[in-house]
Amino acid sequence: MNNLLAFLTRHFHWLLFLFLEAVSVVMLLHFNSYQGSVWISSANVVAGKVYEWRSGIEMFFSLVRVNEELSHRNTYLEREVDRLRELYADKTGDTTVVQRTELQMLSRYTIIPAKVVANSINKPDNLLTIDKGRADGVEADMGVACGNGVVGVVYLAGEHYSVVLPVLNNRSRISCSIRGHGYFGYLTWKGGDPTVAYVDDIPRHAKFKRGEWIETSGYSAIFPHGVSVGKIEKVFNSPDGLSYRLMVRLSTDFGCLRDVCVITDKQMIERGHLQQAARDSLLMKTTH
Repeated sequence: MNNLLAFLTRHFHWLLFLFLEAVSVVMLLHFNSYQGSVWISSANVVAGKVYEWRSGIEMFFSLVRVNEELSHRNTYLEREVDRLRELYADKTGDTTVVQRTELQMLSRYTIIPAKVVANSINKPDNLLTIDKGRADGVEADMGVACGNGVVGVVYLAGEHYSVVLPVLNNRSRISCSIRGHGYFGYLTWKGGDPTVAYVDDIPRHAKFKRGEWIETSGYSAIFPHGVSVGKIEKVFNSPDGLSYRLMVRLSTDFGCLRDVCVITDKQMIERGHLQQAARDSLLMKTTH
């Protein structure tokens, strides 16, 4: 005890100096908006870098498993393309239609590859951060997907980082349809299990069965048609009994999400602008 008192007495002036410095910094940032904004901006940049370094380390140790998954998926897709090419060639004799169709579809899209640097799956309002922003062409309300399916929608875009509202967020609503049938509803997450979400508002007269795929409907100006969402696992009645609620096993594993891509579609952007202009026009007419 005597040693502690002696230490405090001997270094009292330095401790007082550090305390007053800390109080001065807190007051400067709290009562001066400019200095506070500079501090917040700098802190966000530093936090983004820290997240990026941590994600890089985690990604390095998971490369073997990721490469195996990509190899298996590429093999599967190559087999599917070959099978479809053979079937179409047998029916029509045209062996170049697949290549032409792929080029036509890809010409519409701009794919911006990105890496997830921060993620959470155990909260009701989960968010994830990617290492691409406005400087890379990313803007709010762009769709985000990975090799397995839908991830979410860009919520905020910074200069070099962006925050994504994933499927695992209570505020997420993505227009989906049953593959091959056309019946559509809205994908939502109810919390809890991060591998399961629900599609609401499927009409009662819809014909489908468990195990069929759910995909994006293409009715919104965010995702193109056909991006995988998951498989139907269970079917329930809606709370009002007027439609079906589908439990969907998500194809995207948010627990080990690393590589994603931001999807931009020239036609979807134009359609979104037209829809917004129409809403603004209707709003102006109702206010006059």
